Amino acid sequence: MELRSNQWYAGEDRNAYIHRAWMRRGVPDDAFRGRPQIAIANTASDLTPCNAHLTGVAQFVKNGILEAGGVPQELPVVSLGETNVRPTAMLWRNMAAMSTEEMLRANPIDGVVLLGGCDKTIPSLLMAAASVDIPAVVIPGGPMLNGTFRGAPLGCGTGVWKLSEEVRAGKLSQDDFTRSESAMIRSAGHCNTMGTASTMALVAEALGTIVPGIAGTPAADARLSEAAQLTGRLAVDLVKDGRTPSTFLTKGSFHNAIVALAAIGGSTNAVVHLLAIAGRLGIDLTVEDFDRIGARVPLLVDLQPAGRHLMEDLFRAGGLLAVLREVKDLLDPEALTITGRPLVDYLDAAEIFDREVISVRESPLQADAGIALLRGNLAPDGAIIKPAAATPDLLQHRGRALVFDSIEDFHERIDDPELDVDADSVMILRGCGPKGYPGMPEVSNMPLPTKLLEQGVRDMVRICDGRMSGTAYGTVVLHVAPEAAAGGPLALVRTGDWIVLDVAGRRLDVELSAEELAAREPSAAMTEAFANPQRGWERLYVDHVQQADTGADLDFLVGASGSEVPRESH
Repeated sequence: MELRSNQWYAGEDRNAYIHRAWMRRGVPDDAFRGRPQIAIANTASDLTPCNAHLTGVAQFVKNGILEAGGVPQELPVVSLGETNVRPTAMLWRNMAAMSTEEMLRANPIDGVVLLGGCDKTIPSLLMAAASVDIPAVVIPGGPMLNGTFRGAPLGCGTGVWKLSEEVRAGKLSQDDFTRSESAMIRSAGHCNTMGTASTMALVAEALGTIVPGIAGTPAADARLSEAAQLTGRLAVDLVKDGRTPSTFLTKGSFHNAIVALAAIGGSTNAVVHLLAIAGRLGIDLTVEDFDRIGARVPLLVDLQPAGRHLMEDLFRAGGLLAVLREVKDLLDPEALTITGRPLVDYLDAAEIFDREVISVRESPLQADAGIALLRGNLAPDGAIIKPAAATPDLLQHRGRALVFDSIEDFHERIDDPELDVDADSVMILRGCGPKGYPGMPEVSNMPLPTKLLEQGVRDMVRICDGRMSGTAYGTVVLHVAPEAAAGGPLALVRTGDWIVLDVAGRRLDVELSAEELAAREPSAAMTEAFANPQRGWERLYVDHVQQADTGADLDFLVGASGSEVPRESH
């Protein structure tokens, strides 16, 4: 076993002396002579409340590393809190991945345990690990415990969207809305709905980067600490075996992740994250794969926002492995996990303990639940929709466009009682893509006009080049590519144009000829609202970010650079 850290610590020259001396600080000499150095890339932060408990989890990882003969080295990395970071956490995902990649490469480490929870943390950590390609394993922070309000389950995020609309509709008092705040967040952990955080943990397990059976363990459950300690031991074994991401992650691994995404009714955000991770590995994954593989996968998990229950219930009911056992025939049987064994090997012992939460294959909640890819003259490079979260009657729809040129334009006009809108209108919000905002914010699930809420309307067709929260719901077409700021046809639509959505036919069109579209000019109000940063990360991001259909990574970060780093000279 040739340790990468020997490049720093082995030998008797001046550089090796400096490395050992500065790191020693009471550590015995044998810590630097032949023992694997395992980093713990920790996204804990008080400003990322969903990850704040990960420092405690890290201690159990350290225990496991020490037990297996390794040396733990905690490495704080960029932490992105979905609820706090402005203008949107997605703007910083690629920066978090890039900085973590550089720190993993630059430091004397042989392997890494990746601690993430909140939406962008697990994707950014996996992007970094894939690019460096050193042994890496994920420990997810876990969901918080179920919350309740007025006797009913209150899901993180989903409850906010529902209750805030009830306030706007005059059905819930402002005082009751405020009282629900303290009922929603009941414990440590990330969102307890099938939002992006829960989705990415479960999908990362299906991908093979988490020890099977761990994802979805609640943050407050002692079994997460046990899993963290055992994963710390495993990290040392990964180094000894030379098991890096490129040695076991294949196209089949992503196939399994897509099947899992559909079966659990996961967040649409998983599409851009999986595409970005695959891009770092050089695996040819496309948006078409999500439709081809996932479109006929049944929805088996009854969780908010598409259903009734919460993540604590899914864990109690049997967890991800019980879900995957029901669709075992749809999985790639050869795709390996971090343990070196195929994912399918872990399914036979799985069992459903509550069929209200996890349905059997023969009685799915929805027969065809995967992410649907739409194309047409409004989305030449594709757009996506999550049928499981949509109103069935709206999945085939024709309506007049109501266009908003920016988020500010939307907020200024949406509650205007004179707004020319009805339940059949198709609301279009543009300028919200990777370049336009920048960062592709979660605004696609636009709040409905107040005048319609008062009439009892609770869903409409909405189209946007941005994203939406995994905790959100509704008939929302999103990730439209190319985005308006990149010259996509969404920039040319006008209020009053007829829009046709046909999910079964996989179409999204505006009823205009190619000649008429080509003759139009983008509105000045829209182009003036596009992001135009002059410096810093935002400037770099706007200049280099790719479109949603390829994962919205930076063009110069696609692919791997390996773990080699030049030697320094002191």
